[in-house]
Amino acid sequence: MKNKILVLIPLAIFLFSCSFPRSPKPLITESDTQEIFAEQEEKPVLYNLSLIAAGDNLFHETIIRAYLQDGLYDFSPIYSEIKSLIENADLAFINQETVMAGEAFGYSGYPLFNTPQSLAKTLADTGFGIINQANNHAMDMGRAGLYATLDLWDTIDGITVLGARKTGESYSIIKKNNITLGFLSYTYGLNGIPLPAGEPNLVSLINRTRMAREIEALRPLCDFLIVSVHWGEEYLMEPDSFQTGLALFLAEHNVDLIIGHHPHVLQGVETLDRPDGKKTLCFYSLGNFVSNQREKERILGALMMVNFTKESSSSGDELSISNFGLIPVVCHIAQNYTSTTVYPLYSYTEELLEKHHLQRHGTIDFDFFYSVLRNLMTKIIMYNPFLSRS
Repeated sequence: MKNKILVLIPLAIFLFSCSFPRSPKPLITESDTQEIFAEQEEKPVLYNLSLIAAGDNLFHETIIRAYLQDGLYDFSPIYSEIKSLIENADLAFINQETVMAGEAFGYSGYPLFNTPQSLAKTLADTGFGIINQANNHAMDMGRAGLYATLDLWDTIDGITVLGARKTGESYSIIKKNNITLGFLSYTYGLNGIPLPAGEPNLVSLINRTRMAREIEALRPLCDFLIVSVHWGEEYLMEPDSFQTGLALFLAEHNVDLIIGHHPHVLQGVETLDRPDGKKTLCFYSLGNFVSNQREKERILGALMMVNFTKESSSSGDELSISNFGLIPVVCHIAQNYTSTTVYPLYSYTEELLEKHHLQRHGTIDFDFFYSVLRNLMTKIIMYNPFLSRS
């Protein structure tokens, strides 16, 4: 419209000088100009923000041993086939199941995990910037081990840690693309290891009274509120009553998105009604991302993809989750645990599957993967992407 105005003004001057002896009627009146600018002001501006999330990043001792070369641990090959997907999202979340307390604590796998600290930089380089530490292994190396892990994350730019902290608020806020996301994270427990005396906020535990209070405080500060939950029964491919009950509780408090993990297998996706008329989108379990667990159900996981939309105009903001989905992934374990690599299922081949360590008994085929996914998809309640909250 500005270009049209610039074209018309010289034309008006020319006509006035040649044809109008006195007080010509202007080609564009003041009221016309006001209407033009009003139209420009009313046109809404659309913002989008994409979030990708991975499930359990669980480092067994066989993984640690496989990636030691010349005294150094380089875990980057594990993520080489998935890195482009992670980098393509605006934000990326991962449940870092193990602490990285340092060599002095001794590197170890199950049942008390401690992973080399080089993994932190690898995850950041892969594109993960939102790290969940609220899980049942957070205290495996005690208070000092978790402190060392939090100190490590502090040395890497662009990292937001959820669910554990030395001091400060329990929530985190991230603003990008003019959209503000608020995050909270909780775990069902710490494998029987108590929190240190005087530090009840070191790791956020599931407690409905506390959760309601923190959600209520965070809700006005963000466009979308996301809760990460470490919950459920391990290896059960259906959410249990504790999960479904807690999901309803979170929906009742107008949470936009629930990211679930801990069962180490894929579980369903559901949308739940909220008091404000919108929906809560709940991913009950994204399954394993990286692990060396030895059961076929546990090598199939998924990346969650969610797109947040904000439409801003003079009348206010319309907020919606405009799209969501799952990208299935396979954790490929080479024979004798010599390497571990995460592949998108769409690029995982029969040749790779034949070389999987679990094929020593010939128990896995693509029909199994697709049967799991078909079963998962039948449980997804379709989400209306056009529901919005003003």
